[in-house]
Amino acid sequence: MVSHNNQVPNAHFHKDWQNRVRTWFNQPGRKKRRRNNRLAKAARIAPRPMDALRPAVHCQTIKYGRRLRAGRGFSLLELKTAGINRNYARTIGIAVDLRRKNSSQESVDRNVARLKEYMSRVIVFPRPGKGRRLADAPADVIASVDVATAPRKHPMAVVDEKVNEAPRAITEEDTKFSVYKTLRIERKNQRQHGIRARRAADKAAKAKASKKK
Repeated sequence: MVSHNNQVPNAHFHKDWQNRVRTWFNQPGRKKRRRNNRLAKAARIAPRPMDALRPAVHCQTIKYGRRLRAGRGFSLLELKTAGINRNYARTIGIAVDLRRKNSSQESVDRNVARLKEYMSRVIVFPRPGKGRRLADAPADVIASVDVATAPRKHPMAVVDEKVNEAPRAITEEDTKFSVYKTLRIERKNQRQHGIRARRAADKAAKAKASKKK
């Protein structure tokens, strides 16, 4: 009997779900196949690394913003500051992202230093059948490269180095400091920057006009 206003039991147990479920028993085999393909490609393109040089960027959102990770590619400002042509950069293993914009000078300096270090370490082999170019490495440097011991992973991978602050005693200044108020004031200063500059310019113009009279 149905008690009060409950639903009538009508469970569906005859849908033959065993024939509709998808399995993934080939996961270990696919994993081994991908690894073998990576090793074969690494041996085929040696001594070039598997991946291109990537910039060091911060993660999104406030929660992960302090972490560093590898980005999609270097911005045009970073390449221009480092003195590298964006078309030539792609030919020597440097990733380029035409849409990325820099939001701080710190990120520009970090990635420019990364590019300069890469250019000081990179060895450019001459292209077969194209002749030598000015950017190609000397013949003795190319002969000294051992393809068998070439790194399979990128030697300049982005590493997030965590710097932990040493413990210290809480001062009176720390107790009086309010992060919330400081951020609100800085946001207001940024929002009112143009209005205040215009008011200051108008005030200076009026003061100059009154002096002339």
